[in-house]
Amino acid sequence: MPDKDCKEMENAIEEIKKPIHESVMTNEVVDYLVTREEGTYVDATLGMGGHTKAILDTTNCKSIVVALDVDEEAIDISRENLKKYNGHVIFRNSNFSDIDKVLDSLDIEQVDGIVADLGMSSYQIESSERGFSFLRDELLDMRMDARLRFTAFDLVNEMSTDEISRVLKMYGEEKWGRRIAKKIVEARKDSPIKTSTELAELVSGAIPKKFHPMKIHPATKTFQALRIAVNNELENIKEFIFKASSRLRVGGRLVIISFHSLEDRIVKNYFRKLSSPCVCPPDMPECGCGRKQVIKILTRSPIGADDSEIMSNPRARSAKMRVGERV
Repeated sequence: MPDKDCKEMENAIEEIKKPIHESVMTNEVVDYLVTREEGTYVDATLGMGGHTKAILDTTNCKSIVVALDVDEEAIDISRENLKKYNGHVIFRNSNFSDIDKVLDSLDIEQVDGIVADLGMSSYQIESSERGFSFLRDELLDMRMDARLRFTAFDLVNEMSTDEISRVLKMYGEEKWGRRIAKKIVEARKDSPIKTSTELAELVSGAIPKKFHPMKIHPATKTFQALRIAVNNELENIKEFIFKASSRLRVGGRLVIISFHSLEDRIVKNYFRKLSSPCVCPPDMPECGCGRKQVIKILTRSPIGADDSEIMSNPRARSAKMRVGERV
């Protein structure tokens, strides 16, 4: 009996250790995404596997999901989380901007639906030990893909004041960017800025206390900007949208969930471009622009999470989902 009790305790501890991440808007995703039970779908940002699980459950495991993630650790965890769906998930350690290369390697020309959740997983923030969070004392890395060359440490300690200021303004919309940049450059003269807490304290000290935001940490925008710069996130989103839309069958759906205004603006604008037919003046005898409509937009305004989901999963509060359908 004691041995059994010990074993049960060990199992309980292992369950607690497992990374927990609740994918947002899974019901809304499958409602829009799944158009064919025996279809082929792509989860372009696998994370912990929540959306892939929802797709397979909704299709009664009659579908195939090609699951991509740049984070090799996320792939390993998802393999375990999704092991009961063995044979229905094809895992690939790739950036979603390489969706065309992944599908080519699998001899898949077109798919029935593609979903991309642009948010970071709770695991990456809380357990990856890569310095994504200003609440944890970790080395400044911020690479989602360990194969990338430059880290946040490199940017913070090597960029000039002008370059840091530009990154904070462009990717974080941080109005105190210049002041923060000067503080960083001044501080690193004594020794390199190595950890997330060091950087967070510098940023907090650079912004006058009376201007500290009420609902978020003063370093939030700086950390967001550096993460986006390190991972080339915004350019990857643009590349992904064009490639993904071209790999959908007619009637196939592209579902994208974003979490901040920079991402959502890109999705909205690129959906508009892809949904616009010829833009030549009406008096032209024939089309000169060669532009054709690729998708029709199914969500004129972004869809948000409902109140019950926000109560159980606060990170869903900022989620915005947009959907396009291949024509």
